[in-house]
Amino acid sequence: MVANLYPPPRPLSVGETIDLAFRIFRATLVTCLVLAGLAVIAGQLPNIYLLLTGHPLVSILQQRDPRYWLLDVAGNLLLMMLISAIVLRQYAVVAAAGAAVGSELGTIARRLPALVLLWILYVAAIAIWFLPAYLLRASPVTALLLALLMSLPATYVAIAVSCCWQVFLLSGRGAVHSIAHSWRLTRGHWWRLSAIYTVGAMLLFVLYVLAGVLALAIALPLSRDLATTTAASTVIVVVLSAIGTPFYTALALAVYGDLTARREGADLAQRIAAA
Repeated sequence: MVANLYPPPRPLSVGETIDLAFRIFRATLVTCLVLAGLAVIAGQLPNIYLLLTGHPLVSILQQRDPRYWLLDVAGNLLLMMLISAIVLRQYAVVAAAGAAVGSELGTIARRLPALVLLWILYVAAIAIWFLPAYLLRASPVTALLLALLMSLPATYVAIAVSCCWQVFLLSGRGAVHSIAHSWRLTRGHWWRLSAIYTVGAMLLFVLYVLAGVLALAIALPLSRDLATTTAASTVIVVVLSAIGTPFYTALALAVYGDLTARREGADLAQRIAAA
C-alpha cells in the first residue's frame, strides 16, 4: 500500500492534479498491467477476428457479419469491466481501502447490469445532441455544420458527467444517482476540468505516437516479411498501449479526489456558516 497518497487532503491545482495522477500511475502500474493488456485486447476483438479470418478492415457501419457484432458487444463489455477493475485496483492500492487486490472483477460482475445502464445513460447524454445532424444526413454540409455546433453542448455534458464512473465504482451509488452526483461535483469547475483532460489527452497522444514509432523500430530489424513485421509491431503496440491505460484511470481518480475534496470543503463551510 502507498500511504497518504489518496484521497488528497485538500483541493488541488491543475498541475497538482496531474502530478497526483502520475504518482497513482507509478504506484499501480505493475499491479494493473495485466488487466490493462487484457483491456486493450478486448477492445480489439472484432478487428482481431477480421484479421484471423482474412476479412478486410472496413468501417463498422459496413459490417454485415453477425459474429463481428457479437464480438464487438462482448469486447466492449469486457473492456468496460476491465477498465472498472483497474480503477478499483488503483484505489485499493493507493487509498489503503482494505479491498483485496484480485477481487475487482468479481465486484464488477455483481454490479454489471447497473454498469451497463450507466454506460447507456452516459452515451445517450452525449449522443443525443448529435441526433439533429444525423436526421439531416441527407445534406452533408448542413449535417456537418450542425454537428460542429452541437459538439459544444455535447462537450459540456461530457465533462459534467465525466466523474460518473468513479462515483459509481467508489461510492456504491446507482447509475442514475452517479450521473447526478457527477453533475454536482463538476459544477463550477468546467474550465479546470477541460484543462486537466486536455493535458491528459495530449500526454496519452504523445505516448501512443511514441508507442507506434517504437514498435516499428523494434519490429523492422527482427522481421523478414510484412506479415511478421505487422504481427510483431501489433504485439508491441498492445504492450505499450497497456501502459497508457492505467494513466487514464489514474487521472480519473485524481480528478475525482480533487472534486470530492472541494465539495466536502464547500459543504463544511456551509455547515459552519449555518451554525
